[in-house]
Amino acid sequence: MLMAILILSMQSAFSQLSTLGIFQDRTDVGNPKIPGTIKYNPETGEYVISGSGQNIWGTHDDFHFVWKKLKGNFILDARIAFKGKGKNAHRKIGWMVRQSLDPNSAYADAAVHGDGLTSLQYRKSANAETEEVKSTVTAPDFVRLERKGNSFIMQSAHYGEPLQEAATLNLDLGDEVYVGVFITSHEEQLAEQAVFSNVRISIPAKEDFVPYRDYSSSNVEILEVASGDRKIIFSSTDPIEAPNWMRDGSALIYNSKGLLYKLPLKSLQPSLINTDFAKRNNNDHVLSFDGKYLGISNQNTKQAGSTPSMVFIVPVTGGIPQQVTMTGPSYLHGWSTDRKSLVYCAERNNKFDVYSIPVTGGEEKRLTDAEGLDDGPEYSPDGKYIFFNSNRTGSMQIWRMNPDGSGQEQVTNDEFNNWFAHVSPDGKKIVFLSFPKEVSASDHPHYKQVTIRLLTLNGKDKPKVLAYVYGGQGTINVPSWSPDGKRIAFVSYTFPDNYY
Repeated sequence: MLMAILILSMQSAFSQLSTLGIFQDRTDVGNPKIPGTIKYNPETGEYVISGSGQNIWGTHDDFHFVWKKLKGNFILDARIAFKGKGKNAHRKIGWMVRQSLDPNSAYADAAVHGDGLTSLQYRKSANAETEEVKSTVTAPDFVRLERKGNSFIMQSAHYGEPLQEAATLNLDLGDEVYVGVFITSHEEQLAEQAVFSNVRISIPAKEDFVPYRDYSSSNVEILEVASGDRKIIFSSTDPIEAPNWMRDGSALIYNSKGLLYKLPLKSLQPSLINTDFAKRNNNDHVLSFDGKYLGISNQNTKQAGSTPSMVFIVPVTGGIPQQVTMTGPSYLHGWSTDRKSLVYCAERNNKFDVYSIPVTGGEEKRLTDAEGLDDGPEYSPDGKYIFFNSNRTGSMQIWRMNPDGSGQEQVTNDEFNNWFAHVSPDGKKIVFLSFPKEVSASDHPHYKQVTIRLLTLNGKDKPKVLAYVYGGQGTINVPSWSPDGKRIAFVSYTFPDNYY
């Protein structure tokens, strides 16, 4: 009998886990007349929740809450939408951080109403009246709520557009809080439904973390370009950077702790790629257009000891790397379509510029000489252009030039610092990583709130946000398009839940 009870208990726990995804539990807070529900799809990462309740307002709340407990700082992201037209314009969905599960608890939430009103709502203490700061963004379908110390920052956007900050609130809810998504129908006898997708809870780095010594956990993600839907396919407590899609579409190649790994998309079991003496590889690995060779940037040579980063090539199946550049540091980024030339960023005489060199080695050719930093060169699939990023105008922007360095022209021109343009297989679009203007135009650090953006190369469209990401260095340093041009791969980061 005891064994049967234990088995049932384990089955119930597993069922709860598979139903709740990244969350711990769900609760009807207050006294909703219709119990809330949740349906979680582990394939898509999508949550469909329903709930009733008279409101989240005044001194008492009634709603359905799907939550987990957290301490310290965190960033909460999700695409959100009501299902159906609904009845009451004041129904609400969004993210909530709550001191307790009592209906009169202190809390802060990022709430989107049925009529599109969006606000940062909060109750300063138990039994206090609810207050709010309204956003200028109406009916956003992407919402971010961040806790940083005792500050709560709400940002929102219509998917595809940059985030806009709605409000910053100073509110002490204590260290450990309930964090999750919520719904209230504003109708006691009626339940509403909402869909939450691309749900991410990111634990950011502490302010005293040391770059290149302290690393977070890593999530390898695949994004459908047409829809923006994201899926985490592989996670690791080790640092992972720069997933590069193999030409046959069967696997990704990424770097971790100086080594390169192949990640088959069917088995999701990584295997080490033999690079012999090259055991200090960074995140600048590039596949040849025919998929047979891998270019790497590595700080070891056949001789003992380390050197500045040099460029090597090695068969994609592994082998002994052949050294191409003899001067460092050199950081590889592009391979010509005819497989005869490599392009890379190199520091010469205390200045970083773009250079090219024959794959067989020899004399390198300097392609850029403007003041500032030029980096991230990559050939377009037709061989017509080399795209690169440059801060010669003050901010980091995407540029392109002819393969011989002539005809340099600016491609992006906005408030962000844009790095690492990757050209789609059909040559019509680029994706790139955008840092906020607060980050130095000469830096691309780890652990920042960044976006991956898409630009159609027709001279008319503006960049579109594909993903709002906690990432930065290592997120998308290398060509990351699937061979059919429908998906991209990238890495997002988060520290453990017990980090703070």
